[in-house]
Amino acid sequence: MAHGAIRSESFGQGYRLSLADRFGIWLSTRKIRSLRPTLAGLAVADVGCGYNALFVRAILDDVRRAFVIDIALADDLKGHDKVTAIEGTLPETMRGVPDAAVDLVVCNNVIEHLWEPLATLRELHRITAPGGVVFINVPSWRGKWALEFSAFRLGLSPASEMNDHKMYYDPKDLWPLLVRAGFIPQAIRMGTHKFGLNTYAIGRT
Repeated sequence: MAHGAIRSESFGQGYRLSLADRFGIWLSTRKIRSLRPTLAGLAVADVGCGYNALFVRAILDDVRRAFVIDIALADDLKGHDKVTAIEGTLPETMRGVPDAAVDLVVCNNVIEHLWEPLATLRELHRITAPGGVVFINVPSWRGKWALEFSAFRLGLSPASEMNDHKMYYDPKDLWPLLVRAGFIPQAIRMGTHKFGLNTYAIGRT
């Protein structure tokens, strides 16, 4: 991050996730699982996975290797024999993942927190193996209102998370960044989901 304060904690560190947060993770997980009939034997990376890396925990029995990357990670993840845990800020920490090492890369609700997202998107492309898939999820401009209402008015989500947002993305905002990051237009699929509150992108290498 080049501007403003750098985050010092991961999503979910030191507090319980709200029902809304857990529902959002469930919806994203359904979308991710639809990309691959099976995750058996794959190497998976969850970039900005959150303190407890809930998505990776749900698939650990299936995958060959899981890379989890965030500012801070739970101790049991760091000790798991299938997990490569990398702590620190983006995009620098991603240098710990070898080129073309990952079959499925997940970056869920992360890009909106970055001042300079292009560098991280380039790293997502770099670490993805030929034939691999990158799944990116970000809040849309429609989602901005819902997220801020939930956090600031209802107190259902941490206000600190919304105050850390740098940008919201509709498909037209995210697509040019993906092309600049190295994904070819033919290999990009985009849309909205979660009732239009989120934009997703699927990039294939």
